[in-house]
Amino acid sequence: MVALKGSEIDGFLRRPGDRASLVLIYGPDDGLVAERGVQLVAAAGGRSDDPFSLVRLDGATLVDDPSRLIDEASTVSLFGARRIVWIRDAGSRNILSAVQPLLDRPDTASLVVIEAGDLKKGTGLRKRVEDHPNAIALPCYSDGAEELSRLIDRELAEFRMTIDRDAREVLEAHLGADRLASRGEIRKLCLYAHGRARIGLADVTAVVGDASAFAVDELLDAAAGGDLAAADMVLRKLAAAGTNASVAGTMLIRHFQLLQRIRAEVGPGRSASDVVGALQPPIFFRRRPEIVRQLGLWTRERLGRALDLLDEAMLRSRRMPLLADAVIADAVVTLARVARAAARR
Repeated sequence: MVALKGSEIDGFLRRPGDRASLVLIYGPDDGLVAERGVQLVAAAGGRSDDPFSLVRLDGATLVDDPSRLIDEASTVSLFGARRIVWIRDAGSRNILSAVQPLLDRPDTASLVVIEAGDLKKGTGLRKRVEDHPNAIALPCYSDGAEELSRLIDRELAEFRMTIDRDAREVLEAHLGADRLASRGEIRKLCLYAHGRARIGLADVTAVVGDASAFAVDELLDAAAGGDLAAADMVLRKLAAAGTNASVAGTMLIRHFQLLQRIRAEVGPGRSASDVVGALQPPIFFRRRPEIVRQLGLWTRERLGRALDLLDEAMLRSRRMPLLADAVIADAVVTLARVARAAARR
């Protein structure tokens, strides 16, 4: 059976029925894989207090003893309920030798749930499950904008809270890589604002994620915008927070590549504001005027030289890791001086 998608997954997790004897939950979002595994086992009737109806295994066990899976799946529950065999932490381990006998005997009364990692399309376990008529694959990719919006709405509704538009945009920008981590950050935010009906931007910047993420944005704008004092202050803040210099360097390269891309799209009938407003993923609306201002300071030639400077700084920081912070800081100051000089012309 092919992999389910979107709303099909949500519907299946609510009412799995007996459509499949094996369900493979896989993908790069480990948090979402774990969350869907719990949902499926609960919906299928798995009870943690009943060792006869719910059996837990891990990938390492199946690698060491491949026959264990078919033995457990073939065992009939003493009380007549459907037996569930739940395999966690399979990761990217090769457990096909354990699963194949089960696929060859799809008449087992048990439900086997496998939580795996990011499996390559068209190969191994993922291909066998997707091609099998009595098995289902549930892919778990990082949440997109719509999924994140729904997740935020659900969590806020539980706490009976609302959120300001600008706070929501910043929140969405710092979530998405892992479902469980995103849910945890939203709940932490709600608890921080407990006692108030509405969450504001100050709440989000104070609570969500690593505060250095917001400081990096400040660094990008200080360097590209020509604010030497702000650049120096943010560099000190990042150093105090223990932020790796390569992180700041990489983000600077991405920022100047973004400016280069916007610069290339600006032309007759299309202003910088138009291009910035249409970017996907969108730039936080309060930063858009600053990005437009930066474009006025950086010509195509200057952007090319800035990226050459940053590439060289990253190479030097890797060759001399003990001096990495100083190398990146020197590049930031140089960029800020170029931008400041351009602003004075």
